[in-house]
Amino acid sequence: MDSTPNSSVYTQNGKLVMDTEGGVTVWLDLELEGNYEISYSRKVVLDSGKNDRISDLNQFWAASDPTSKGMFTRSGQFESYDDMHLYYVGFGGNHNSTTRFRKYDQGEKPVLGEYLEGPYLLQANHDYQIKTICKDGKVSFLVDDVLFFEYKDPEPLTSGYFGFRSTWSRQEISDLTITRL
Repeated sequence: MDSTPNSSVYTQNGKLVMDTEGGVTVWLDLELEGNYEISYSRKVVLDSGKNDRISDLNQFWAASDPTSKGMFTRSGQFESYDDMHLYYVGFGGNHNSTTRFRKYDQGEKPVLGEYLEGPYLLQANHDYQIKTICKDGKVSFLVDDVLFFEYKDPEPLTSGYFGFRSTWSRQEISDLTITRL
């Protein structure tokens, strides 16, 4: 997590809460491999909290660190992940003006899909049902059962870590399930 004074990550009422002024990644400390599905509920809260802002319902998956830095040693600043191998979706990034899918490969992070309009941007206080599927070299990202991105990777990332990512917002996450396919 960025070293910002008004940031915290905690659990409350069975939910993971990321209430941060700066960037944060909460990693699952279990490496995933092969074919799997990740699903969870996530809400970007807009109310009276000091960090409430509609932006950055993001995630990393199939993440690995080809450097000597160490997988979980990064600062929380977004740029500190640039040299990793991973898939990334930034849902409602850039002050809720973009939704992008990327594959990071040691400094290269091309945009593989992008939306700039309505149904692909965030709504306040909506419980999104997020599903990520990795199967036989194809990755899919769905929101409320709507396919946002699908990519048949010619050089798939077949193992790695999953992380919830955000910056400057308050988000609640619940009902995480990971299923081997």
